[in-house]
Amino acid sequence: MAETTEPDFRARVRRSFDRQAFMRTIGAELTRVEQGMVEIELPFDEMMTQQHGILHAGIISSALETASTYAGYSVLEPDAGLLTIEFKVNLLSPGRGERFLFRGEVTKPGTTIIVSDGRAYAMSQDAPPKLIASMTATKMVVRGREGFAE
Repeated sequence: MAETTEPDFRARVRRSFDRQAFMRTIGAELTRVEQGMVEIELPFDEMMTQQHGILHAGIISSALETASTYAGYSVLEPDAGLLTIEFKVNLLSPGRGERFLFRGEVTKPGTTIIVSDGRAYAMSQDAPPKLIASMTATKMVVRGREGFAE
């Protein structure tokens, strides 16, 4: 995987994530940033459920899309940004847990297009993490457009 030569890519990713109002709204926290991999965690909140009391698919999709985008952002040069142009989510199991972990990883880095994958896990103290969703996403690298780079 191509890696950024930027010495402090983690701080750049964290600064950008901190500007995401929606992630703040749902209580999401950026918990891990590595080259090509990002993890976001979210506590269970009844306000984020659907009618059966499980985590809403829209919340799962949003958190996976964000994790997969920041994974791609971690390998970009500082003057570039990313926009999601396509994603597919597979909802594998009901979102029941005390906390949720969303991991995004770069599958195919590129100069114009980046492909990343995401996995969502439900976590509880009394059980091992359970895979509840997966995502494949395509990102477009944006350069030279005001407001799309840090």
